Amino acid sequence: MSARVTIVDYGSGNLLSVARALEQCGAQQVLSHDPVAVQQADRLVLPGVGAFADGMQGLRENILIESIQEFAATGRPLLGICLGMQMLASNSEEFGMHCGLDLIPGRVVPVPAMDVDGTPQKIPHIGWTDLVEPELGRWRGTMFQGTVAGTSVYLVHSFHLVPDDPAHRLADCYYGGHRIAAAAQRNNIIGCQFHPEKSGAAGLRLLSAFLAL
Repeated sequence: MSARVTIVDYGSGNLLSVARALEQCGAQQVLSHDPVAVQQADRLVLPGVGAFADGMQGLRENILIESIQEFAATGRPLLGICLGMQMLASNSEEFGMHCGLDLIPGRVVPVPAMDVDGTPQKIPHIGWTDLVEPELGRWRGTMFQGTVAGTSVYLVHSFHLVPDDPAHRLADCYYGGHRIAAAAQRNNIIGCQFHPEKSGAAGLRLLSAFLAL
């Protein structure tokens, strides 16, 4: 039986591309903005593009914040993608201070505008970037198990999540010499700053691994 996954539809995000990628991985997927359906999902994906405050406002207007938090407390797998990962954080500094879902304690901060040598670098950070395992064995037992360090994934972002607990860093990448959390995990709650649905075969393998959790 194929995995069933609910994609949270809150009026923002790369819904169709995420849905197509999950379908390609063999999932039974449905888009929903119904709080009850979100809370009762087998697996949940929170996608997103755009500004943090707008994303959280979309969740509030659709009465989805408590439903997502209650789903997370069940232990069932939850995946946030791009802005969806950032909204898992406690708060964000994007255009003022804004509260997030507080599911992965940490703060969303700007991608540095200069590299480690002080040379200006392009913001947003756009393009293919190699994944780094924060420490040997961190990927064991996670959706990244079987992923090879140096695998390239696709990112488009101006802000990034800095987890309070370094143990919540699941995968890193580097931009201008700065360490960026490419993925984070706290128990059943996972966030990918990169877009697995736009990361070719490697991204599809990671989505398939999420569906197998």
